[in-house]
Amino acid sequence: MDRKNLLTQSRRVVLCAMLAAIMTALQAAMAPLPNIEPVSLLILVYALVFGRDVFYIIYTFVLLEGLLYGFQLWWVTYLYIWSLWALAVLLIGRRKDCGPLLWAAASGAFGLSFGALDAIPYLAGGPAAAFSRWAAGIPFDLLHCAGNFALALALEGPLYRLLAKLRDSIP
Repeated sequence: MDRKNLLTQSRRVVLCAMLAAIMTALQAAMAPLPNIEPVSLLILVYALVFGRDVFYIIYTFVLLEGLLYGFQLWWVTYLYIWSLWALAVLLIGRRKDCGPLLWAAASGAFGLSFGALDAIPYLAGGPAAAFSRWAAGIPFDLLHCAGNFALALALEGPLYRLLAKLRDSIP
């Protein structure tokens, strides 16, 4: 690898680590609010701006979460739930008619589905265990839906423009 490619790759690694650290810090700062979190919004914008590099950011974020809060079953669910959201954004983002309302609706739908996705590993305890896990979290999923919708509607555009400028300024 020549010096220019090495420098480009180094900047890419640093940028992904920085974006994951920002996501971790904002998530921790907003933790007192029940299921009102910036992670869904940031993954949405990171996927739109940085494409497939969003997966490096997600897995760094999930690793940081595990180091901060412990590696338990919720941690495993984060590995696939956040990746599914990023994949959905990448697929939807291929359309040319994606506006703020579409992203807000998609983000809200993701928040509403979070509890069902989180309950999947609990199927190991039987369908009743997974169902009870999901049903108990419905009020939080509703908050997650509303929070995601509002944050995406208000901040997706400005954050996208800001991060696109950052991306374009990195040689």
